[in-house]
Amino acid sequence: MNGKLAHLFAAGEFIVTTELAPPDSANPDDVLQRAAVFDGAVDAINATDSSGANCHMASLATCVILKQHGYHPIMQMSCRDRNRIAMQGEVLGAAALGLRDIVFISGDGVQSGDHPGAKPVFDLDSISLIGIVKTMRDSGQYASGRKLTGRPDVFIGAVDNPFVPDMDFRVMRLAKKIAAGAQFIQTQYCFDVPVLKQYMAKVRALELHRQAAILIGVGPLASAKTALWMREHVPGIHIPDHIIARLAAATDPKQEGRLICREIMQALRDTDGVAGIHMMAYRQEECVPELIRQSQILAQRRMPCVTRNSVTDLITH
Repeated sequence: MNGKLAHLFAAGEFIVTTELAPPDSANPDDVLQRAAVFDGAVDAINATDSSGANCHMASLATCVILKQHGYHPIMQMSCRDRNRIAMQGEVLGAAALGLRDIVFISGDGVQSGDHPGAKPVFDLDSISLIGIVKTMRDSGQYASGRKLTGRPDVFIGAVDNPFVPDMDFRVMRLAKKIAAGAQFIQTQYCFDVPVLKQYMAKVRALELHRQAAILIGVGPLASAKTALWMREHVPGIHIPDHIIARLAAATDPKQEGRLICREIMQALRDTDGVAGIHMMAYRQEECVPELIRQSQILAQRRMPCVTRNSVTDLITH
């Protein structure tokens, strides 16, 4: 396996990924401008796939632009917009273009986005899609059984939400994704470390953390108002009352939100089984390098966290 994330996980390094929302534009410079703030601070950058069911530049195209300019992209693929024919073809195309890390998600319903009249596909769910991609890679055949002449060398990703009840169900669903072929997991935001630790204890009990890199979602909150809006309007977001109260009492809520984020990152770094973090700093992307530096979560890294570099250079140095 040639992917950068696969190598870092095998080496036992603490991994840092982040998220880039593709632009509402056909200009590649708009992608590069958004990516530039992450230089040298993260290992890889997710290009979301019409997040929230809102239309943006395609994840595949965004990833190609990032790769052409030295970044390590993570492609996202949603079951919402494609059937199994289109998705298998896109996996082959992505692998042919050198994209090694792909996250497969079910996707938000179209009713939540800017095209509520669109026809959702959902030919497959994420677990079924993961299993098909694993078969393409390992057995060299499509879901139909037809043989491939070249297999896609991909590191398979999935998502999970530790904070949606009930926890036992979430862990068993995670186990199903890993059994289907998922090799790295990116979770929803973590704002409740005690609940996350309970989740990780169940993950460790099944030794799932040894089979897949578990990357916990983190991000700074801008204010108590923002936190309340997210809790009420974003499906699957869990923000405890004490976090909102702390933001409400702060003289500088944005800085307090970043402090909370750093504290959570440090707690995750010391949590057994957590392989890294997935930073989601929507409209606060410029603070990501500072948050990572101040948190000291990479202080014990043997390999430097160089965004715009190849895995070969990373290993050499």
